[in-house]
Amino acid sequence: MSRISFELKDDLEASPSDGILTACLEGSAASISPAYNAWKAEHPCPIQQFDSLMRQAAGKLVTVFLDYDGTLTPIVSNPEAATMSESTRGVVRRLAELFPSAIVSGRSRLKVQSFVQLAELFYAGSHGMDITGPAPGATAGAATWEDQVAFQPAAAFQPVMATLCEELEEAVRPFPGAVVENNTFCLSVHFRNCDAHSFPPILGLVEAAVASRSDQLRMTRGRKVLEIRPKLEWDKGTALIHLLGCMELADAEQVFALYIGDDRTDEDAFKVLAERGLGCGILVSTHAKPTAASWSLHSPSDVVAFLEKLVTWGRSGANAWQSKRSCKGWHIAARPTAAAAMPGLPPRTPTAPTPVARTPTQG
Repeated sequence: MSRISFELKDDLEASPSDGILTACLEGSAASISPAYNAWKAEHPCPIQQFDSLMRQAAGKLVTVFLDYDGTLTPIVSNPEAATMSESTRGVVRRLAELFPSAIVSGRSRLKVQSFVQLAELFYAGSHGMDITGPAPGATAGAATWEDQVAFQPAAAFQPVMATLCEELEEAVRPFPGAVVENNTFCLSVHFRNCDAHSFPPILGLVEAAVASRSDQLRMTRGRKVLEIRPKLEWDKGTALIHLLGCMELADAEQVFALYIGDDRTDEDAFKVLAERGLGCGILVSTHAKPTAASWSLHSPSDVVAFLEKLVTWGRSGANAWQSKRSCKGWHIAARPTAAAAMPGLPPRTPTAPTPVARTPTQG
């Protein structure tokens, strides 16, 4: 059985409940499974073993990279309803006061910024193909730097993506619940709300549409979603390295990057961190599965609990940023407070970034 057919079999046997994909039954079964317990021993919970994890960061400059859907918010049936709670936003705001922090998402950058509403973060949308830094004035030293970090390696593919989006919207119209999301430099075809028997034909039509543009595009899978991306050597892992370079933190001897994510696309970032010794990945998952991450959390609520512990640690003398104070584009808050940024205000409309000259190789 091919990987894609195996994944579709999983989708046929699972469905969302009350708008949120839960795994309570699966989690209960997993908790008594010897295989799951063995996997958990290899990928322990960083909340329970927080001190052990942070010993690895001793004397290093911690940076934090966060996926959005399924990591900071639960997976929901309507992609437009994946809003961030005020309590989670407050934790992420406090985190960004203490560590350089980034959101790395498959969503369009503008969409995920409108959900998060924190100007002091770095953002990498479209699976890292649309990058920008903190907004001017959001953190010390960022006045002109936002344009310097802005990078769109897939800018040349935007027209073909727009055309394909219109084509797929028409193609999936006969399948109630199917949604095509235009993420600017990639497309997402969601089938979470479709009848299970619709999955194979939706897969077929998306595969055919991509095959007709096989010199430019490729298709990958997420959680009940088909992702269409440019054929570039660019992913969440390369985006992470790019951002560390922009911050002038690419030296493995001085940095300890934490990347938290739940999806297959996050594995590229987990792998980069493991291979380069730059930090570690934390997988959000209710079940055992192959991963390059070293640690695991069960749910977005566990992610928030972990980030709260990290904030507490960041306010202590153990945080190397307390003496280093800043990197390019970011500065530790002089007096961290929960009232920074823009709660209750409409989301910022960022300045459109200007692509830099270099272009990743196609492949």
